[in-house]
Amino acid sequence: MGRPKVYVTHPLFATARAALTTRCDAEYWQGEGRPPRDELLRRIADKDALICLLTERVDDALLESAPQLRIVANVAVGYDNIDLAACTRHKVAATNTPGVLDETTADLAWALMMAVARRLVEADGAARSGTWTGWNLDQFCGADVWGKTLGIIGFGRIGRAVARRALGFKMRVLYADAQRAPADVERALNVEKVEFDALLANADFVTLHVPLTPETRGLISAPQFARMKPSAFLINTSRGPVVDEAALVEALASGKIAGAGLDVYEHEPQISDGLRRPNVVLAPHIASASVETRTRMASIAVDNVIALFDGRRPPTILNPEILG
Repeated sequence: MGRPKVYVTHPLFATARAALTTRCDAEYWQGEGRPPRDELLRRIADKDALICLLTERVDDALLESAPQLRIVANVAVGYDNIDLAACTRHKVAATNTPGVLDETTADLAWALMMAVARRLVEADGAARSGTWTGWNLDQFCGADVWGKTLGIIGFGRIGRAVARRALGFKMRVLYADAQRAPADVERALNVEKVEFDALLANADFVTLHVPLTPETRGLISAPQFARMKPSAFLINTSRGPVVDEAALVEALASGKIAGAGLDVYEHEPQISDGLRRPNVVLAPHIASASVETRTRMASIAVDNVIALFDGRRPPTILNPEILG
């Protein structure tokens, strides 16, 4: 075949664009926001590859609109936007970008944790607005992070990166996961595996690091908030629908928990007005948003596309059974 045709739903960083150009003919979405669904289907009708973001839904309808499509490269580690079974039925490779955003996401989880505990956004607002009248003993008193109990739900790469940072804060670290970590990992990170309910009851900070699956959708809802300490904080950098947002709003309003640090939301980009509270720190889904990490993510997606058309196995393929 000639040079493969690729549609990319967002301009990539320069190094990734340059690599893609060496092997493929690429067309990029240049409009404001995300490409409308009908426009996306029209643009990929004659394409051999799609490089997309987590905002694009890849399903049977999309795959049927692009009969030449051979690969969908998702510029994200999570792939709940992709119907993997549909890709497999259509013999289309699906890939993601694991392993490159673990440390960056762990950094943001800690930034949210510390900002909400120490009331940093509130204090910043006072300093910027000119309403600060000087030092006072009980002004913007928050909660210590050092020496507290951290509960990590989901103990994969990101969860372990979060735990590693807790070593410097001399925290007690509990984790809940379907799988037990190897004993040497538990020793090195000084963590203890506990049941889910026990973690909720004992943690001063509960941080979520699970993928969005049917089993984790609504994982944290009213019964879970009822088990948490009224002094506890919830941190979510995973996926918004892991938390029942209405239950979170109620828990915050009623004082069932002390606050939250959120990077993701149940109905992005909409954010419930009930979350716009002084004891909630809100970020617009930026956990992996460092120039270095996002550049690596884009480059991995491009590497997957080039590998497929060079007759090689895409490095991070999710459905290798289609390769035969």
